[in-house]
Amino acid sequence: MTASIDNTGSIISARGLTKRYGRTAAVDNIDLDIPAGRIIGLIGPNGAGKTTALKAILGLATFDGELRVLGLDPSKQRAQLMEDVCFIADVAVLPRWIRVWQLIDLTEKIHPRFSRERCMEYLSRTKIQQDKKVKHLSKGMVAQLHLALVMSIDARLLVLDEPTLGLDILYRKSFYSNLLNDYFDEERTILITTHQVEEIEHILTDLLFIQNGKIALNTSMEEVESRYCEVMVVPDRAAEARALCPMNERQVFGRHVFLFRDRDRATLRELGELHTPSVADLFVATMEDGEAQVAAATQAGAAQGGAA
Repeated sequence: MTASIDNTGSIISARGLTKRYGRTAAVDNIDLDIPAGRIIGLIGPNGAGKTTALKAILGLATFDGELRVLGLDPSKQRAQLMEDVCFIADVAVLPRWIRVWQLIDLTEKIHPRFSRERCMEYLSRTKIQQDKKVKHLSKGMVAQLHLALVMSIDARLLVLDEPTLGLDILYRKSFYSNLLNDYFDEERTILITTHQVEEIEHILTDLLFIQNGKIALNTSMEEVESRYCEVMVVPDRAAEARALCPMNERQVFGRHVFLFRDRDRATLRELGELHTPSVADLFVATMEDGEAQVAAATQAGAAQGGAA
């Protein structure tokens, strides 16, 4: 039986959240609690279930189990939910035929918490002209326009699904800088999916790794620093490091780098230089560790079946 949700202080709460397409579980029995004032990176390989989970959160897909977003059931109370939620996917979703001033007018009419004054303040920092059609703006300008519209809405939850896809590095850095400095506060929550994890890890407070529809890792960045450690080991100490059962091993410029979880730092320090792993390296190690566990369980099941 699925445990019921009683954490009313969470922005997003899920118990046994599941979404199936035929026999395939795109999201598989997820339990989750996300409080206010956090910036969460939802990271996973293609086909892991990220988009399906976002669709459930945004009320765009039915699901099994329990899910509450801002205390509401997204599948039944979506109109009410979207008064407090903003969503940005690839910036190409803005209608190309519309002029900038028309889009501002439309947003003001549609969303009760939109501030035209705030939007105009954001746009004043750009080179966007209000009489231009979206199709005549560069992709970077479209991203700036989209962000200006969203940051002008007093929403409690902002969901970003690959928001800077296709943008050059200058616009990507500007996008996240504006998001952090002009929008985020302790009352708002931001949920981001992206494959460009190196560019967002400095703004994240929490990590959610998803693999094969399941949560592979749910942790804060503070916990990453305290629980996970990389050691750059000289070749003649590599065997000692392997004996401590690392999550992952790779080579950098001829030196071995091992990633450990919950190992004594004093012991590891004797083997080499210690570093906090990057989000990308932790992600790779977690995915490989998860696949190894699945493979081991499959082999064990096959062995038991053969013995029977």
